[in-house]
Amino acid sequence: MGNGDIIRKDLDNEEFIQLRKNTEKIAELLSKQLKGHLGVLKSLFNPVKLLGAYLKSANMDDVPGSDKAFARLQEQFAAICEKPFGLPKKLQTPLSPISKQLVAVPFKYDLFMGGNKDKATTIVAANRWVLSFQSECPYSRLKAMVTGAETRQVDDMKQAIVEHLTIAAMMETFKELPQLLADLRFEMEIQPLKDLGGLPVVILKSPIQSFLPSDEFMLNITQLSGIPAFQELRRVWSQMK
Repeated sequence: MGNGDIIRKDLDNEEFIQLRKNTEKIAELLSKQLKGHLGVLKSLFNPVKLLGAYLKSANMDDVPGSDKAFARLQEQFAAICEKPFGLPKKLQTPLSPISKQLVAVPFKYDLFMGGNKDKATTIVAANRWVLSFQSECPYSRLKAMVTGAETRQVDDMKQAIVEHLTIAAMMETFKELPQLLADLRFEMEIQPLKDLGGLPVVILKSPIQSFLPSDEFMLNITQLSGIPAFQELRRVWSQMK
């Protein structure tokens, strides 16, 4: 599921226009399906089941295994909080509440094309989403703070990191969660993000394959649009009907 494994295919302009339309249709359908699934499954992703009284909630009872879960959370947080976030290592308990609402946003990554190692093109995945708890600091805002595109808010960054670590820990602790998603045809992977200091995020992937055209083709498109971004494409639409 690595970014370097993306398939490449040659395209002409006519093919690209049609494939972009198809990709948008499929993306809309899959996003709607995934949102519906997550709405049904949200009660199973209650973070209190993992952290118990370490998490501020209406019912702060002890939960078996919560001591170990929090110790691991603290260890993981301390390992990544300084670079690139500039946060202190110690977590204060009880932790701030975490929403039970789930959100999935398209996964984005940087691609350096044409031998240019200084200017990246943002690639929007067509078949992968970052799964997280609903937050004031979603995945995109956390990245913007790290890159300097948005002013850093210490509390928001800290909360976002804790939320990503928590949902990843839940996937590893409660094996029925990734199995349920797999039964719904969404493969789960916990992927460390280098640009976020190795922060592990939960990635969901649909079974429909995506691909990119050549670097030359994408450079032409991004130069014409003036926007250094490109979305992966999907060739198969009939399978989704």
